[in-house]
Amino acid sequence: MKVVVQRVANASVEVDTLVVAKIGKGLLLLVGIEDADNSEDVEWLTKKIIGLRIFDDEHQIPNLSVNDVGGEILLVSQFTLHASTKKGNRPSYLKASKADVALPIFNQLFESIQKDCTHNVEKGIFGADMKVQLINDGPITIIIDTKNKE
Repeated sequence: MKVVVQRVANASVEVDTLVVAKIGKGLLLLVGIEDADNSEDVEWLTKKIIGLRIFDDEHQIPNLSVNDVGGEILLVSQFTLHASTKKGNRPSYLKASKADVALPIFNQLFESIQKDCTHNVEKGIFGADMKVQLINDGPITIIIDTKNKE
């Protein structure tokens, strides 16, 4: 699984001109799933995301987690994170899972994060044409890959 984690002042997802998810201060997660992803990846990723100390403490040092600051989380599925640009100018998405594999894992990740996050957790609509708006706070953007645990 690849996840782009963005610390946000706020974020929202719109589908067909309707806001379907909205958060205030917290994390926007863009989630890409591949066929090799499983429950172990979900568990590891949940702990990593909930524990990330990327919010400022009283000394302006990023020393606090999303739970420490009462932050919210918004998950958005994004198969394009698994794009391959190795050949030519048209990206290939062969590594990205199809919906029958990706949707259950995406929902499992949502439920796992919802269980561990002390505040509101929202999600976009899987497979929909979504318009994502955000104010990146910092900016802080981190890429996590469960197949390359650094």
